[in-house]
Amino acid sequence: MPTEHIIEIDPAKPLAEEPDTGHNRWHESVEPVAEVEPGDIVVYETRDAFDGQFGPGATDSDIGNLDLGPVHPLTGPVFVKGAEAGDLLEVELVDIEADPWGQWGYTVEVPGFGFLRDEFPDPYVVHWRLHGGEYAESDQIPGVRVRCNPHPGTFGVAPSKELRERATRREAELAERGGVALPPDANGAIPAEESIASDALRTVPPRENAGNIDIKQFSPGATMLIPVHVPGALPSTGDVHYAQGDCEACGTAIEMRSRVVVRFRLRKGEAERRGIRDLQFYRDDYFTYPEMAVPRRFHATTGISVRKDGVNESEDISVAARNALLNMIEHLGTRGFSRQQAYAICSVAVDLRISQVVDVPNLLVSALLPLDIFM
Repeated sequence: MPTEHIIEIDPAKPLAEEPDTGHNRWHESVEPVAEVEPGDIVVYETRDAFDGQFGPGATDSDIGNLDLGPVHPLTGPVFVKGAEAGDLLEVELVDIEADPWGQWGYTVEVPGFGFLRDEFPDPYVVHWRLHGGEYAESDQIPGVRVRCNPHPGTFGVAPSKELRERATRREAELAERGGVALPPDANGAIPAEESIASDALRTVPPRENAGNIDIKQFSPGATMLIPVHVPGALPSTGDVHYAQGDCEACGTAIEMRSRVVVRFRLRKGEAERRGIRDLQFYRDDYFTYPEMAVPRRFHATTGISVRKDGVNESEDISVAARNALLNMIEHLGTRGFSRQQAYAICSVAVDLRISQVVDVPNLLVSALLPLDIFM
């Protein structure tokens, strides 16, 4: 009979006050909080992505003062007995309970963060009332009801020392070329020990260890396959979403606290044998309500690889995605929503679809708005 392990937290306390329950950086030396056998059930209680920096009464001005150092507070890691480098860790997502402590979620637009950060420089917050596993609604965006599609925004294993150092080097080189990357930063890091905090990877991007994946199809019923890099694998999770569009454009979904229930199994040596270096996942049924997975009613906008100033880029999917989203924001304006409301709606409900990548020079992205979210 499998054993159930519950990793409890106090949701009223930030991770810094309960450092024995988790971490907010990736490093191979983070100590596990539990040991489990393959086949055991693990219940992770999780904090929200911003680690309790604000509550249901927060205003837009509060969002402008957020500290990104504590992002993302993860619960774990767990030591899975028998896991070794080269194995595949099989993670069956059994269940997610939406904020059992208050049924509250939020979407925020943080200055300097998000896909359209140059277009949206002002802070903004949407508070959502969560109705169990049914739907969320908000006074800030009246007339909208978003169906529940819970999934871990962040789920990953520990990197090896070699992978951590390689990721640090390549991201530093990217920044030198003018790209955007967050280097290791001890500000707000947990664990706070200098030997870890100054070298550990930030949790913002996904990497070979999975991490901040933001895959809404990884909902209960799905199984994830992650290459193992260190003994025990050391899987952790947090940053759980009540619902999200396939874009999370403004940088946040409907963020919430939660209980995440998983079962771990091992596929010995399979990552090395098959040359699997990145996350894979699968499922055998709809990942959410069928009418939301494949909207029966929708309005779509599109974008191509031509910048708003008329310059034609070559095969630039990012430009196409930006244009599709900006066109959707304009469309939502015709429905009576402000630009910030529209941006939030895009983040939590609109799906970006790569429609074609072959018709050079203009690739095309579609943005699908499910019309069933409107009451």
